[in-house]
Amino acid sequence: MALHLSSACFSAFSGSKVRAVRAVASEQGGVSVKTTDEGKVKLGGSELKVTKLGLGAWSWGDTSYWNNFNWDDRKLKAAKSAFDASIDGGITFFDTAEVYGSRMSFGAISSETLLGRFIKERKERDPDFEVAVATKYAALPWRIGRESVISALKDSLSRLELSCVDLYQLHWPGIWGNEGYIDGLADAVEQGLVKAVGVSNYSEKRLREAYNQLKKRGIPLASNQVNYSLIYRLPEENGVKSTCDELGITLIAYSPLAQGALTGKYTPSNTPTGPRGSIYTPEFMTKLQPLINRIKEIGEGYGKTPTQVVLNWLVAQENVVPIPGARNAEQAQEFAGAVGWKLSNGEVEELRSMASQVKPVVGFPVEKL
Repeated sequence: MALHLSSACFSAFSGSKVRAVRAVASEQGGVSVKTTDEGKVKLGGSELKVTKLGLGAWSWGDTSYWNNFNWDDRKLKAAKSAFDASIDGGITFFDTAEVYGSRMSFGAISSETLLGRFIKERKERDPDFEVAVATKYAALPWRIGRESVISALKDSLSRLELSCVDLYQLHWPGIWGNEGYIDGLADAVEQGLVKAVGVSNYSEKRLREAYNQLKKRGIPLASNQVNYSLIYRLPEENGVKSTCDELGITLIAYSPLAQGALTGKYTPSNTPTGPRGSIYTPEFMTKLQPLINRIKEIGEGYGKTPTQVVLNWLVAQENVVPIPGARNAEQAQEFAGAVGWKLSNGEVEELRSMASQVKPVVGFPVEKL
């Protein structure tokens, strides 16, 4: 079934009309990821095309988990350079959320506000550049009903200085009221406020429920954003990955580098700072070293870094769009080198086998709801 919308997105910067959304919900599911001539992929059964790799903006403006609890002008300039380097490197898909850089954190600046500012500044000197923006709705306990989704979305659009976003996602399943939230997503599509909708941290059961509810209104569930990396493969074990493949829902992988643990930057004597240090301990990093060493060896054969190898491993799983976070231009430039080549099937399986020897870290609690 198909839905044709009369309302369309308008650019807040150029005033130009964006092509109207035509959302297609598959009757049988199983919509495969399709690569376009521009080297992009479609998200699920939607018509939204994004780059094979995106950029996560969780750290931008944050003072609760990243940035050593401090945000300053130097980090702001670094984040801006990461944005520009991503665009220059061909990565034009950016993921943020209303809770990133939350006002509840002292000294934080909204990630949405920063992304909107970066887009506006880039648009001023490069009016024709393209960008796809994804953001998320926080299913907080006091938010009830479909109207809360539209209200929160409009607040996000205000911070982003946009009249519509490309992808709007439920950040996590609510304690209650999930049917209303899904209806709110569909309302957002019909009102022309978004081009596609998705969920995040959804289990197989919740994923199927959301898919079927949207399907009744002729709207495809484009994506499910979950924690997925070489050393955190819960989506493969709990049925989420196979369900995404079955129903034609793109899996967007957050923390694809295990928050830096897989980059080769950290060792047992040099562990991550801040809250990450309690997860990626010296003991954990010691057990991880054989895998890191093999990743480096494989990368040398391709002239690639460990970061690029690990991201390429995820792309090789098919129907997966990784969104690593970049806090500076160097990281963003490195990410761009993760696509345009391919690990061999033997290397993909070898890394999976070695990674299975490493005990996985703790994921987001709601993944098992």
